Amino acid sequence: MKISTKIKLLSSLIVAAFFIANSQVQAQSDPSGNRRVTSSYAIKNATITTAPGNTIKGATILFKDGLIQAVGTNVNIPVGTDVINGDSLFIYPGFIDGASSAGVSRPADPERPANFDSSNPTDEQAGITPWRSVLDNLDMGNNAISDWRKAGFTIAQAIPDGGMIAGKSAIVIYGSGESTNILAQNTALSARFRGSRGMYPGTPLGVMAKFRDVYKNAELSSTHTRLFASNSGLNRPEINKTYQAMFPVLDKNIPVIFEVSNDLEIRRALRLQKELGFKIVLSGVTEVENVISEIKASNATVLLALTLPEDKTKAKEDATDEYVARTARVKEAYEKALKQAALLEKEGIKFGFTTSGAKTGDMMKNIKIMMDNGLSENAALASLTVNNAQNLGIQKFAGTLEKGKLANMVVMTAPIFTEDSQVKHVIADGYVYDYEVKPKRAANGNGNKNGGNPSGSSVLAGTWEYVSDTPAGSSGGLMKIEGSGSNLKGTITFDDPAGNGTAQADMKDIKLVDGNLSFTFDVSAGGMDLNVDVKGDITDDKFTGRMSLGNFGSFPLNATKKPNNSNF
Repeated sequence: MKISTKIKLLSSLIVAAFFIANSQVQAQSDPSGNRRVTSSYAIKNATITTAPGNTIKGATILFKDGLIQAVGTNVNIPVGTDVINGDSLFIYPGFIDGASSAGVSRPADPERPANFDSSNPTDEQAGITPWRSVLDNLDMGNNAISDWRKAGFTIAQAIPDGGMIAGKSAIVIYGSGESTNILAQNTALSARFRGSRGMYPGTPLGVMAKFRDVYKNAELSSTHTRLFASNSGLNRPEINKTYQAMFPVLDKNIPVIFEVSNDLEIRRALRLQKELGFKIVLSGVTEVENVISEIKASNATVLLALTLPEDKTKAKEDATDEYVARTARVKEAYEKALKQAALLEKEGIKFGFTTSGAKTGDMMKNIKIMMDNGLSENAALASLTVNNAQNLGIQKFAGTLEKGKLANMVVMTAPIFTEDSQVKHVIADGYVYDYEVKPKRAANGNGNKNGGNPSGSSVLAGTWEYVSDTPAGSSGGLMKIEGSGSNLKGTITFDDPAGNGTAQADMKDIKLVDGNLSFTFDVSAGGMDLNVDVKGDITDDKFTGRMSLGNFGSFPLNATKKPNNSNF
């Protein structure tokens, strides 16, 4: 599906919800980053964490033309320097994404010829395209990149989408829209246990066999090529772009990033690595407790997923022994998932985070949950900064705040992992991105933020009229909610993506906690099943929030409650 079609679909995906309008924005914002830091610029008297475990209070950071000039308590600020008062600000190194799919589209599948042989497809038909570069399908202006930058990310290793061997990654900086923003090309080979439909290899075991075949044939091709170049009397080698694209992996100049979703896929990837000898990165890791020894033996780089499972265990009256036992197993698995980061830290494995498959709105919440389950604050910050800088080989100019390094930093209103911390500025490659921050809302005399109503759900019941803004324009519809407490249910209407008037979907997981409303709904469009995630704040009859559509980005929305419930 073409990008233009995707954008068109976004304009028809409508989200309605509700916002606390009793807070006023206290500062103007510039999320476009058009204000280039070209002269001396300083943030003065801030609390600056230059690296995990190294914090300086009352410090100044001076940078010019995208490079840090000085950090410390005795920084000489040149005449003419633009100075920001940082009395209440906390500055950290810009976050680095170990493997990102933000802004990356999937290449079109090749057409199958009339004489197509499913048992012997071409490399491209089988999803074997190591010669491809992610840069050919990366849109740096994509909203998903803007959203991750707003969350604090300034550098990412972008990985291509595709089949079992998708192509080469690149390291990019989330800086100016006028720049290519490329720091390094062809930095890793992306692979996954994704078979091809209706052809070989169609299974994970088939993928393993085919990967071995490609790797061994590439070794033979490399040997033949080098012998032919230095000896006479040999037949010329047959040039094969698949095998040639594998040469940097054979020479251990770049690693293979294997996307893994469980400990079985980790074992499969490490088995291939042990047999063939390439450098490996395990990306999207969620389960490590049973494979710690194998990870250590392989010297693998680990990129932990920023996603966490939901707790699906619920108490049930008159539950059978079998139900209780099954629920206990589910609960145990859930609690183990929350402890994976702490386990890696305990075992001395310096892991990084990957945003692939994650949502910006859940990032900090999930990290805090990991910290509640044993991950230290220093290890959490290192996984966002210096660890991935070292993993990517860019530690000479990124990962910490030091003289001579790139001016990449995230400026927050409070210590990074505290409840009230918000991103105020992100500086990437010397470009300043300013964001609105909301003043902390004080609880009322009853200890809650919903006018004395403990659940706040009474303000929800009714019909809401909303407007959602996307790059393709504005569109609107209705949302109807009924019920109270934990028994809220509702429906949302939106323009049918197929062009057939209005469509309707059920609102799922409706939750209202301390004035914050969240829910999801599903939309089918163009053969795709899209999950729309909505979050925002509510009071009285107004809502302002955002809807998130995964890699398509997130978009603002506003809703107003109609004055009566006659629609029900």
